[in-house]
Amino acid sequence: MQTLPSSGNGPEVTLKETPRWIEIGRDYLALTKPGIVVWLMITAFSAMLVASHGLPPIGEGAATLGGLAMSAGGAHAVNMWYDRDIDQVMERTKNRPVATGRIPGRHALIFGVVAGLVAFVLQATVVNWLTAWTCLGGYLVYVFVYTLWLKRRSPQNIVIGGAAGAFPPLVGWAAVTDHVGLVAGLMFLLVFLWTPPHFWSLALYKQNDYRRAKIPMMPIVQGYRSTTIQTLIYTGLTVLTSVALFVVARLSWFYLVVALVTGATFLVYQVRLMTTRDKTGSWAKRNFKFSLLYIAVLFVAMIV
Repeated sequence: MQTLPSSGNGPEVTLKETPRWIEIGRDYLALTKPGIVVWLMITAFSAMLVASHGLPPIGEGAATLGGLAMSAGGAHAVNMWYDRDIDQVMERTKNRPVATGRIPGRHALIFGVVAGLVAFVLQATVVNWLTAWTCLGGYLVYVFVYTLWLKRRSPQNIVIGGAAGAFPPLVGWAAVTDHVGLVAGLMFLLVFLWTPPHFWSLALYKQNDYRRAKIPMMPIVQGYRSTTIQTLIYTGLTVLTSVALFVVARLSWFYLVVALVTGATFLVYQVRLMTTRDKTGSWAKRNFKFSLLYIAVLFVAMIV
């Protein structure tokens, strides 16, 4: 409890300190990267709605999304355990709970492994085995392929390892149909191809962070021009995949209009990024933010 002195016009003001258990709860929530988890759940839920042509059964839907949230959050916890050394030197990550020592690394690791196991058991028993294995696949790719293998070793880290973020549509589709078909594969491909333009934009305006941490992100290893050219290529493939989804999934004309308009805008952003030597990183930051809006609008349009 903290007491603030009076200003002379009234009594002293007493502020109650936040209870310790609330602070711990906040730290463990931050450990899961909740913003990313919510986005992953949205893509999975969108796939479920498209696959079922409506709302899925409440019980299976809750188990699918709850299991996905636990699995993704657990993978993020393991990531923070392993990356605690580099998180400490990056402005963007230095206040994470493991980097600051608010959560011991060992506790984060145990939390992450247990969350992944519980998610697998929940989905296997309540939904189906394919959903459980697909969700576990995303967990393993993020932990072993991205975090432990590629992130500190290859500029292709986010291209290959970033596939983990493309698993949720497969999870959602498998939960409804108990199989993974072409439509689900295209949803996976859409997120997979979108990931490099999204994260390389972040890397472009956070270069100093990645350079201090000695992470071989594409802008640091191959430079600005090479990165932006590759970004444009991946964006073009992303837009083509979004149009292919219209044909294969038999989505509405509304979706096609949204895909074409937002896709064209996304391409304009990439061309501007490539042709403008953005030393301040301001355009890369705008590009990063628009990429988030683009993929969110696209999945909402699928539902509509």
